[in-house]
Amino acid sequence: MIGIQKKKRVKKQVKDIAKELISLYAKRKAAPGFKFDRDTFLQAELESSFIYEDTPDQAKATADVKADMELPHPMDRLVCGDVGFGKTEVAVRAAFKAATDNKQVAVLVPTTILAMQHYKTFSERLKGFPVNVEYVNRFKTGQQIKETIKRVEEGKTNILIGTHRLIGKDVKFKDLGLLIIDEEQKFGVKVKDKLKEFKVNVDTLTLTATPIPRTLHFSLMGARDLSIIATPPPNRQPVTTEIHAFNDTIIRDAVSYELKRGGQVFFVHNRVKDIEEMADRIKRLVPDAKMGVAHGQMEGDKLEKVMLKFVEAEYDVLVSTNIIESGLDIPNANTIMINSAHMFGLSDLHQMRGRVGRSNKKAFCYLLTPPVSTLPADSRKRLSALEEFSDLGDGFKVAMRDLDIRGAGNLLGAEQSGFISDLGFDMYHKILDEAIQELKETEFAELFKKELEAKDLHKSTDCQIETDLAVIIPETYVSNISERLSLYSTLDNIKTEEELEKYRASIIDRFGPLPEEVKDLVETVKLRWLAEGLGFEKLTIKNGTMKGYFVQNNDAYYKSDIFGKILLFAQKNPKKCKLKEINKKPMIVFEDIDFMHQAMDTLQKINPIPVTESVK
Repeated sequence: MIGIQKKKRVKKQVKDIAKELISLYAKRKAAPGFKFDRDTFLQAELESSFIYEDTPDQAKATADVKADMELPHPMDRLVCGDVGFGKTEVAVRAAFKAATDNKQVAVLVPTTILAMQHYKTFSERLKGFPVNVEYVNRFKTGQQIKETIKRVEEGKTNILIGTHRLIGKDVKFKDLGLLIIDEEQKFGVKVKDKLKEFKVNVDTLTLTATPIPRTLHFSLMGARDLSIIATPPPNRQPVTTEIHAFNDTIIRDAVSYELKRGGQVFFVHNRVKDIEEMADRIKRLVPDAKMGVAHGQMEGDKLEKVMLKFVEAEYDVLVSTNIIESGLDIPNANTIMINSAHMFGLSDLHQMRGRVGRSNKKAFCYLLTPPVSTLPADSRKRLSALEEFSDLGDGFKVAMRDLDIRGAGNLLGAEQSGFISDLGFDMYHKILDEAIQELKETEFAELFKKELEAKDLHKSTDCQIETDLAVIIPETYVSNISERLSLYSTLDNIKTEEELEKYRASIIDRFGPLPEEVKDLVETVKLRWLAEGLGFEKLTIKNGTMKGYFVQNNDAYYKSDIFGKILLFAQKNPKKCKLKEINKKPMIVFEDIDFMHQAMDTLQKINPIPVTESVK
């Protein structure tokens, strides 16, 4: 358990982080934005020219984005969708809407290759429409970039796609109306700080496959709007993922099979110094294969040529470093082999796997490693997680399993990583929620006035429960330790009676009748709800005594009906309970509480709320 003092100290630091984000949100809500016109006939024509049928989620995300753009304040929407689920099409439609309303669009991407890929996609989709699309990346000469920037400044370019070069000091838009950011988590802190200046009065659309938890969290709490594309395109099949010890037979068979069915192969080898040797080795194994080699240290022109040749199917196999990770979309490439897969992070592997399986053909991903028994435990967990989560739309599960395996430290900003390792991810988020709520109630009360009016401010946001009663999942009932931890974590996040009932039923279904300790553990969730309803920030049941610690420094609470009910109960039951103050902490102390059901009954008597019958 985390101590109250430590929690307060962390909350103060977390508040500073939250304050900056809410301030940005407040500025955005107050800032005058550009109100885009309703859809034109050109917009309808573009959308009907999409060769695939929109999935329901894709259609909703498009509608959400367009509705935001038509509001008078700046949009800040996050569109989450797994690799290949159609986020780019949502971005194309938003960009076109802005361009036809005489506004310029900036599309910011993390890699040179992705800038080129997006340029190709946007150009093809907008071919025949009165829109000028250009891009800047390191493949272009200084002179070419200068000319492009000049056209942007004159307003001749409608949509500019590029890497962080796009937000350089010399790039000046004549009339920027929309900023699209692809895979925000891949950008460094400096770029993100620069983006904050952009964002205040420009509509912003962020696309991501595996959101960083902070980004997702601030979306869920309402500081950003969120659309999730969870439905895969029709006829899309999951990628079959297999782990193999590196050997020539596997490579030869996989490449030969793909070539026989007219497809192409990615082979990821993340060491530049011997990448040519690896390409030669594959060439010896499959002499008929036409090979291309690509890595980030190649000259721009040469790299671009290799990539274009692969896109146009002049190469059968592309041996490359992980530069293909983001956004390369080649429907004919349906096998990927990742050498030394144990050296990559889980979300990187998931992104690379997303390069295949983008058509209706069955796709394969081979993770090549040294013998699995020789790998460290974390590497084995990562690889088996990727094997396990190979269904369509498993990007979120991959992101969350990544957190389980390595903690959230390097996924979140530097300031927060210390808190995470100190507290654990769930407790950090609970404290973040509380800090946000306090800021909403104090410094930003005016901004969140409507929300606060609808909320009961006297209720404690989270009550910590400590007890010496046996409330555990015994090892004799669930023997696997990670299974037990997962069950505890799920229970801790249950919010409704219905969810609790489903949880109880699923445990009985999997492990048999509940032992007394587990019954009591499930009851503690209801006990916590009762305690929160009474405004306790902590409840202890030890040595036959139950102590309820009141929310401190909250005058509204001490004037509330709830506190009035507690006073009345104490007056009527002087032998059972007393109000005390120990070390300046006000509390109520109940005697003769030896069992969980006694604690439940006592709190129910003070404030009867509809918590259904105790677990049988």
